Amino acid sequence: MNKLHTETLCIQAGYSPENGEPRQIPIIQSTTFKYATSEDMGKLFDLEASGYFYSRLQNPTCDMVAARIAALEGGTAAMLTGSGQAANFYALFNIASCGDHIVSSTAIYGGTFNLLGVTMKRMGIEVTFVDPDCTEEELQAAFRPNTKALFGETIANPALTVLDIEKFAKVAHANGVPLIIDNTFATPVNCRPIEWGADIVTHSTTKYMDGHGVAVGGCIVDSGKFDWTKYPEKFAGLCTPDDSYHGVTYTERFGLEGAFITKCTAQLMRDLGSVQSPQSAFYLGLGLESLPFRMKQHCANAQAIAEYLQSNEKVAWVKYCGLKGDKYYDLAQKYMPNGSCGVISFGLKGGRKAAETFMKNLKLGSIETHVADSRTCCLHPASATHRQMTDEQLTACGIGADLIRLSCGLENAEDLIADLAQAIEKA
Repeated sequence: MNKLHTETLCIQAGYSPENGEPRQIPIIQSTTFKYATSEDMGKLFDLEASGYFYSRLQNPTCDMVAARIAALEGGTAAMLTGSGQAANFYALFNIASCGDHIVSSTAIYGGTFNLLGVTMKRMGIEVTFVDPDCTEEELQAAFRPNTKALFGETIANPALTVLDIEKFAKVAHANGVPLIIDNTFATPVNCRPIEWGADIVTHSTTKYMDGHGVAVGGCIVDSGKFDWTKYPEKFAGLCTPDDSYHGVTYTERFGLEGAFITKCTAQLMRDLGSVQSPQSAFYLGLGLESLPFRMKQHCANAQAIAEYLQSNEKVAWVKYCGLKGDKYYDLAQKYMPNGSCGVISFGLKGGRKAAETFMKNLKLGSIETHVADSRTCCLHPASATHRQMTDEQLTACGIGADLIRLSCGLENAEDLIADLAQAIEKA
């Protein structure tokens, strides 16, 4: 059979029921699994056999859904985590430890910025942040001998910058490290970073993949293409024996296709336990089935609304990479020609005061910290998530006091525009 299309993979990948088995991915709501002998279970603990013994490490429902996401991204292995934050932490901590260094784009989700710049720093892992629009030479200057990974987001939240994946991949590989890309906003429907050189892809599945605001979750997908064995000293955890598993060497036992995810599961999930529940994985699986069709509507609504905002004389500025003339339009056309995401940021000419009045008068758009949901949601960071910062501090971090983040849902675009129009008029 020829290579399956995205719509088919969203329905079929990851689970093929046998005769008489459930048609839908089953929810295996069990903490433990029974075996006939201790020897049978022992093979699992020695990583000599595949199977399940405790849902803190692996669960069949989670693995089926992870396999679907791996197929969508064009990867060889994947694992679900309890959140997108956990996915990013595990992906980095799987190869970086105390004394190591990471290079990251500055244009990333604020929670991830804090993870790298504060929490992982306390663990002895340093990070150098670089402008996503930097030159190859500027990016190269950020690398050190102990650098273990380069990190960025396909479309940054909430800056909405578009990463030049090929440029970042080229520099990462020249320095013998993997490029890790958070692909939450674009989803594999609109961009498959692995095809552009990324080695590992992460997601907050809480967003578009779930799509209905019902379950928090994350996912890590390995491309299986990065050759860890070329740098055995740099990636010793993957290329040398693991004493906690009787000396198994992950790259030898599981090959490049499975080493990274196996280590991440066997070590980090075992010890830290940021597991996604089978029930949440089931909801995620359902969300994936309609993902291609929802993304088309999200993007169509965002395009129509961005064009409306751009034409409104009371709107000071609009940022959306689908607009011609946007700073990232050309990059978006290269990496996401069929659409990017449903998130827009804009400001009103009345500044902070106008933004606050606008928010009070929305009818359909709900005020939430959430994005990428079937329902339109809106946030004014200066009066909510970033309210502790001064206007000067907001400007310095790229989130002006007037910035409004709008996540366009699946409602009718005309209704959403009418709601925005009346709220803008009152502002």
